[in-house]
Amino acid sequence: MAINRIQKECAVCGKMFIPKTVTSMYCSRKCGEVAYKRKVAAKKKDEQLKNAAANVPDARQYISISEAISIFGVSRSTLYRLIRLGQIPAINLGMRLVRIDRKELESVFPARKSTPQTEKPAPKVYSLEPEDCYTIGEIAKKFGISESTVYAHIRKYSIPTRQIGRFVYAPKSEINPLYTGKIQAKNNSL
Repeated sequence: MAINRIQKECAVCGKMFIPKTVTSMYCSRKCGEVAYKRKVAAKKKDEQLKNAAANVPDARQYISISEAISIFGVSRSTLYRLIRLGQIPAINLGMRLVRIDRKELESVFPARKSTPQTEKPAPKVYSLEPEDCYTIGEIAKKFGISESTVYAHIRKYSIPTRQIGRFVYAPKSEINPLYTGKIQAKNNSL
């Protein structure tokens, strides 16, 4: 019997892979390490920007490009483009001494609160009430597989279960998509 495996796209390199667990996001350990290094670098950069913004006195009317980047969270190229277009007035005091009026920047950009963090997806909520679930025996009978295979798939795909008395229940919302694709693949191969 051929088993359809769920494929995911690696969050780093974009390759399709078969995850070892339901929560796997990366195709290899190398991609996981790259993602971790990116996360640490982004956190470090955010801390540096916060420190630089905290060191700029509020009373100073004209600020440098790097101070504007740290306070307002705008890229260097955007600031220079807006200066070139005349949307933000700036004073050039010499080589690498461009100063921008802070009040003009505040009117164009709101002050930086923090770097937007990627939100973690909310955990799935399952109904484990008996009317919304199959027992292991029902799954085995309905889909024509052994109970040991059902238990193996429940562990492999991290499907939640609930035991009431001597029966173990698994949610229909997770079991149906898992086995309907497998049954179709089995029927297509016949």
